[in-house]
Amino acid sequence: MATIMMIVMIGLLLLGFPMMIPLTTAAVIGFVMMFDGFGQMGTFIQQMMGGIRPASLIAVPMFILAADIMTRGQSADRLINMVMAFIGHIKGGLAISTATSCTLFGAVSGSTQATVVAVGSPLRPKMLKAGYSDPFTLALIINASDIAFLIPPSIGMIIYGVISETSIAELFIAGIGPGILILFMFSIYCLIYAYKNDVPTEAKASWKERAMSVRDASWPLMFPVIIVGGIYGGIFSPTEAAAVCVLYAFLLEFVVFRSLKLNDIYKIAKSTGLITAVVFILVAVGNGFSWIISFAQIPQAILEAVGVNEAGPVGVLIAICVAFFIACMFVDPIVVILVLTPIFAPAIQATGLDPVLVGVLITLQVAIGSATPPFGCDIFTAIAIFKRPYMEVIRGTPPFIFMLVAAAGLIIAFPDIALFLRDIAFRD
Repeated sequence: MATIMMIVMIGLLLLGFPMMIPLTTAAVIGFVMMFDGFGQMGTFIQQMMGGIRPASLIAVPMFILAADIMTRGQSADRLINMVMAFIGHIKGGLAISTATSCTLFGAVSGSTQATVVAVGSPLRPKMLKAGYSDPFTLALIINASDIAFLIPPSIGMIIYGVISETSIAELFIAGIGPGILILFMFSIYCLIYAYKNDVPTEAKASWKERAMSVRDASWPLMFPVIIVGGIYGGIFSPTEAAAVCVLYAFLLEFVVFRSLKLNDIYKIAKSTGLITAVVFILVAVGNGFSWIISFAQIPQAILEAVGVNEAGPVGVLIAICVAFFIACMFVDPIVVILVLTPIFAPAIQATGLDPVLVGVLITLQVAIGSATPPFGCDIFTAIAIFKRPYMEVIRGTPPFIFMLVAAAGLIIAFPDIALFLRDIAFRD
């Protein structure tokens, strides 16, 4: 049954169908084979509805809406100007500013695609003018934007938290350390690249200009303070934090900055509604798919066949990283989380691994796979936004992929990179 489901899903994907069609078709075929017909289809529908019932999922459309508002407004530009004012003048400063701006906007929006658009659009022309090659520039933007998967708010972490019944608040806090580690690694590489290629530096900003940039960026910088501070302080839950972010983004862009008008609300709401509909359909069908394979004990059979059940904690973590990394090179990240998380759940429980550590590693692998050829979703976002050919977009990605894989290895070797802030914030 598992083989037929995978053949159907892969076949429909190769034929160009949207991801929800192959996933739904494979799930329905598996259900029919398991129950000998459509007589109990109501059970499958109940499982699908159960997948989108958790209240925590309300945070997903909220964060999507907040990101959409900020992407169309001035928040990204103000963050970029502040970063440039402080580090734009050092060697490789423009590239480091791009990576830092992607990290900061990721902490504001939680969306990799929104970060590619909001940060990449204004900074790519500046980097090209400064002497950086286009393959390096595109690879930096794509991979630095993926830090948004780790820095709260992270939609991927919300989906994982719902599927695995792990604390979303703990996942959010645990993602900060790895995100900063990756930013540091990218910054070192940007510095080396700039010296090697003799890239000229930018003019140094005065302290007055820096003070003005901090003043302008102070409003957008309140987003991570609201999210992390509010959750850590016990003021509100992650779902409530998402709602507060929407209100704050609306007041910021419509009232304080006045960068958007009321007639923009329809476009923003429509865009958010379409994205949310796709996400929730995938979550619903993914939950039904996960229920079918779990009911048929397919995860246990797969893990036993590849020998994961006999592996220790480190072996299980490596197997998880490899599986998620490869899968996200071909399939939408949300689908990968929905399908593979239940498969590895028995091994995670058997080895006593911390589900928060597993969630951080899974989110990191999703980020890596999203920017990795052949079908990483962020690659095609960059192609659409920057109008560049596929080979040019992926040419500069190998060094960044190597650094991200190295970061995953460091987290496996030293779990406190991810867990030390969690342990401090949620110490009993």
